[in-house]
Amino acid sequence: MGAIVSAGVSAPQVPTFPVLIVEDRDSLRTMLRHALENQAHPVLEARDENEALVQIRQGRPAVVLTDLKLPVGDGFGVLRAAKEIDPDLPVVVMTAYGSIQDAVVAMREGAMDFLAKPVDPEHLILMVGRAIAQRRMQAEYVLLKEELAARRGAPRIIGEDAQLRQVSQQLRRAAATDTTVLIEGESGTGKELFARALHALSPRAEGPFVAINCAAIPENLLETELFGHEKGAFTGASARKLGRFEVAHRGTLFLDEIGELPLLLQAKILRALELKQFERVGGTQSIHVDARVVAATNRQLRVLVAERRFREDLYFRLSVFPIVVPPLRERGDDVLTLARHFVDRYCRELNKKLLTLSPASLDELRAYQWPGNVRELQNCMERAVILCDGDTIHPRHLNVSFKGATVLAPASPWEQIDLSGTLPDALSRVSAEVERRKIISALREHAGDKVQAASALQIGYKTLTNKIREHALDV
Repeated sequence: MGAIVSAGVSAPQVPTFPVLIVEDRDSLRTMLRHALENQAHPVLEARDENEALVQIRQGRPAVVLTDLKLPVGDGFGVLRAAKEIDPDLPVVVMTAYGSIQDAVVAMREGAMDFLAKPVDPEHLILMVGRAIAQRRMQAEYVLLKEELAARRGAPRIIGEDAQLRQVSQQLRRAAATDTTVLIEGESGTGKELFARALHALSPRAEGPFVAINCAAIPENLLETELFGHEKGAFTGASARKLGRFEVAHRGTLFLDEIGELPLLLQAKILRALELKQFERVGGTQSIHVDARVVAATNRQLRVLVAERRFREDLYFRLSVFPIVVPPLRERGDDVLTLARHFVDRYCRELNKKLLTLSPASLDELRAYQWPGNVRELQNCMERAVILCDGDTIHPRHLNVSFKGATVLAPASPWEQIDLSGTLPDALSRVSAEVERRKIISALREHAGDKVQAASALQIGYKTLTNKIREHALDV
């Protein structure tokens, strides 16, 4: 993640970006280009909206200068697309003197300023210079903020993949706000690392970062962990306990594995998010709290909503600003960058001389799919550093799980069912097998006690004994 990685680099340089001119008249476009190039401004050119979008994405201009009237599309389309790609990109619109009202509308939609035709070159240079200075100040602000975050201990997120850079950009934008963020991604992709980086880059960086794994705490204890309890709220509550929401006041509360929350607790969390207040368990007084919530999940919350296992209103409240962390297998050569980073780290921690990775080991790292993502890679490299006795890590030191094997998708249970014959025949076989397995499960659960098993199955004792004989169960 280029931006956050660079936070630890001293005296970062702000790059110079070109100016994009969007104008269909060749003569005017040439005049504008010469005026800008005489002031050492690199220039990109486009004749319509479609060409402009390509240049904005590929050329990364510092400022866009666009006519409002274009043969394909218009300047409003260029403005909206530019702001969608980069909300901080300055856009200056050009318009004929009699269409100043259009320029005013464009400024309401986010244009920085407008130029009336015929364009005065000196006015043009002045306006572009101001826009570039504004752009440079924004970039320097971001770099200085990231450098300050690094000095405070913001985690480094390593990688140069395009998907990761996009996540980095989203992270910076979200950090500047106080909105709720949902981080989605597979297990091991480093969702908590991203949450900590978000906190460190935010105005709440001086406040606490409080994390809780919703899947790691028993359901009967999770409510008190989140909201605390009053003295005497239940047996063993000998003193008041502050919950994680309260501890995170003026900071960030990270709710990991949010998809594991029980439904009853989801309602209380929704209320805390919407009203910024809650009651401790056993209490009646409302506690007001100012905590920014960041949630994470490796599950598809939309699927859980459809299955009625996750509240739809809570899902929409959490996913105001969703960020999807890509799996390691989709990040190209980031696996090699991370591998070298972990090797250097564990060599230092284990007081070993710096090791190198052989070409064969690099090929193996690149070919493996890494189902456990960055966490699996980190464990793999730590093990390799420990096992390596020479100065080079070879494939035999990696001990990669499922090496050379293709990870197959689990077989569908329907493939194991005999569906031959008529529909009544197939239904009868399936029903009989479900009945047999359910009876065995109930008997095991109740240690062979048929009375209790019958009660759990909500059938009579005699019916149960008949079915045991029918299925020839050995109990």
